[in-house]
Parts: sequence; C-alpha cells; structure tokens
Amino acid sequence: QSLPQQKLLTWLSVLECVEVFAEMGTARVWGEMGRWTIIVLIQLAKAVLRLLLLLWYKAGIQTSPPIVPLNREQQQPLHPQDMEDNSSGKDQTYVGRRSNRVVRSLQSTPSLQSRHWGSPQQREESQSRRAEEMNQPPTPLGLQETIAESIYITRPLLHLLSLGVWGQRSWKPWLLSAVLDISSLSLLSDLKDLNRRERAELRRRTILLLYYLLRSPFYDRYSEGRILLLLRLLADYVPGVGFVTR
Repeated sequence: QSLPQQKLLTWLSVLECVEVFAEMGTARVWGEMGRWTIIVLIQLAKAVLRLLLLLWYKAGIQTSPPIVPLNREQQQPLHPQDMEDNSSGKDQTYVGRRSNRVVRSLQSTPSLQSRHWGSPQQREESQSRRAEEMNQPPTPLGLQETIAESIYITRPLLHLLSLGVWGQRSWKPWLLSAVLDISSLSLLSDLKDLNRRERAELRRRTILLLYYLLRSPFYDRYSEGRILLLLRLLADYVPGVGFVTR
C-alpha cells in the first residue's frame, strides 16, 4: 500500500474508534442538535474516505475495521537467545521412540516471553499462512461490484437524509436502509475469487442484517414485546439466569 492510502486507512480507523464517544460527548455538551450534527459530519467524512479508497486506490471490498488489529502473540519476535539457538543448529524437537509424539527439546526451550504451546513447525506454518492471507491483494471489482460497494458506503448518508425527511418514527428510512444493504450484498454475491478477509467481511455484513430486528420502528412495534416476554420467562422458570435477565 502507498503512503497516502495508509494515511486514509489510519484516519478512517480513528473515526470509527471515536465516533460513539464524539456523539455522546457532543450530546452532553450541545444537546440533540449538536449530536445529529456530529453524526452527519462523521458519516460524511467516512463516506468520502471510503469512496477515495474504492475509486482512486482500487481498495476493493473494504473491511471493518479498516486496519486489521495486530496480533502481538503471532508477531512476537524471537529473543536473541532463541535466535542464537536456531542459528547454532540445535534440534528444536524430539520424537518419542514409542509414542512418536513430537515435543520440544529442553535445549531449545525459548525464553518465557516468547514461549508458546505447539511444535515450532506448526507455528511457522501458521505464521506463514496468515502472512500470505494478509498480504493478498484485494480482488479487482467490476462495474457491478463497484456500484454495490458504493451503495454500501453511501447507505448511512442516505439513511440520515431519509430520517431528516420522514422523521424517526417513519418506516421509510428503515425500509430504505434494509433495501440498500440487501441490494449491495446480492450484487456482491457473484464474486467468486475472494480472499479470506473479503469473505469474512461479507459474512459479517450478512449477519449484521439481523440488527434490523432491533432497530426502530420495527423494534418498538414487534421485537420489544417478544424479547421482554422471553426474558421474563427465562427469569421466572430457568434457575440461575434470573439475576442477569432482570
């Protein structure tokens, strides 16, 4: 990735990390009008950054979070003592004569900070496999897939606009957002050669469709009563969960 693209991903990640805090803080200081203003500004900034990544840098299907969190256990470097042991050619494993079980030899036991469970071969194979998956280039998107990703990116702005036009009690913003989400997923379903990151992102977006059951006005009219009834039944008839459900 180029340096400007990395900066865009960094700013996008920062916005996603602080948007809830900014919304709550603005609502506390400037009230409801300030809250909706900061929501619109943040969603507009996120949409602009994502469209730049999609159309200018050809970033393909964008994941959430934009920058994959670092797994420090997998990225942990070897300590100098471990590197010396590896370079000296000591056998790192011992194979049992009768059980054929592979265990680490006592001579090559690493320091406590870099110790892990499993054989060195398994760790090296998993690290190399994950590195290959992380370094895979994004899948090129055609016109249909680019339109689908653009719909997904601009959907929050269209939802906010519909809320301003029809109000929060109307079904139209809920229906519009759901139609845009489903349309984007159906247009992207034709892609076959996706890498692991992109497949996981599409699965995440599909699972997030269940959140529409918890969004107003659907929640206010249908889900709330049934969920509260289920919680009351669990509290009254299932031992041990009453404290949590109440």
